[in-house]
Amino acid sequence: MTTPHATSSWPNLPEVERDVLLEVLIHGPLSRAEIAARLRLSRPTLTRLTKALVSQGLLIEGETKPGPSAGRPSEMLHVRGEAHRFLGVKLTAERLFATVTDLTATPLDTTDEPLRSHDPDEVVTQIAKVAARFPGITGIGVTLGGIVLDGLVARHEFLHWTDVPLKTALTRATGVPTSVDNDVQALTAAEHWFGPGAGLTSMAVITVGAGVGTGLIVDGRLVRGAHGLHPHFSHTLVDSNGPQCGCGRRGCISSYLMELVMMRRLSGNPTYEEALDRVRAGDPQAKRVFDDAGYALGVLIGTVANVIDPQKVLLTGEGLPLYEVSSRFVHDGIEDTYEDDPDLIELDVQPFDFSEWARSGAALAIKDTITGAICEQPPATPRRVGRR
Repeated sequence: MTTPHATSSWPNLPEVERDVLLEVLIHGPLSRAEIAARLRLSRPTLTRLTKALVSQGLLIEGETKPGPSAGRPSEMLHVRGEAHRFLGVKLTAERLFATVTDLTATPLDTTDEPLRSHDPDEVVTQIAKVAARFPGITGIGVTLGGIVLDGLVARHEFLHWTDVPLKTALTRATGVPTSVDNDVQALTAAEHWFGPGAGLTSMAVITVGAGVGTGLIVDGRLVRGAHGLHPHFSHTLVDSNGPQCGCGRRGCISSYLMELVMMRRLSGNPTYEEALDRVRAGDPQAKRVFDDAGYALGVLIGTVANVIDPQKVLLTGEGLPLYEVSSRFVHDGIEDTYEDDPDLIELDVQPFDFSEWARSGAALAIKDTITGAICEQPPATPRRVGRR
């Protein structure tokens, strides 16, 4: 097991100081007057709070901008990104992706390597060795598919894990406070704080690839159910006579969109990239499979939009080339499903890179460090989920 290395400790911030820091972190440089108005604080109180945050090296005074009326210009407060560094890790069944960011989730370094084993203890050791390459990090965030409850990986299909206490094991192995969450939930929160969703009160993130994931922001908060579960739309019915998904359901969104299931419908056992080449070359079988998948994706987007009426739907994932070759069918699916004018849906198609998944792990660590959740101990009796 790797020897724990030195960390950069996080100060114990009162809740109101956290609120001030978060306001600048999420919305960018702000004047004291703007922060006071947003948080409904008196100017003397805000001055005292920002002075404390500046003295702790978390905020820094920057350029000035003209005030609303003639007089002294307003001095802008910025988050001092270099004050702390965070490590984000994304696990897949085959690889480990890692990104180091500063306090503003700006990437500083990235690395990836094969995942050497699916054994939980060996995965912990491998992550700890990666963390040891970046001494002085303040927190670690690890994301992976499946169901994650309070840092416990309750179920992960591709790694074949059940009830793995990953948060506790990694914190012990690295000596660094660690958070663990579902990858789509972490990505949704990261895009809401540091990406295209910054400043929005409602949005949806849909990911397509090895699996189909959906994350939701409602009233400015990440949606998590009463039992800690993340939103599931992947088994929404598209066509009862459609193909069978990996769980045995027929004609659901997963049965059309999951890469593995899509490839099973094609002759010759192609890779996803080979199948795309066949679509672009006009192969009718491949085109049918991808067009069906595009329509199912449209049904998913329309269904999510019906549920929360989001300001934006962000579409990403390693299966994103599907949208490129079958966008017309995606929009057909939206039009057949969405109960209002499809023009109301702002669809933001974001280029995919696995490093963004890892960055979302760092963003998870940043969020949980500021709110204090990263230091919370998992409950003695973990929450339970049903077994499929």
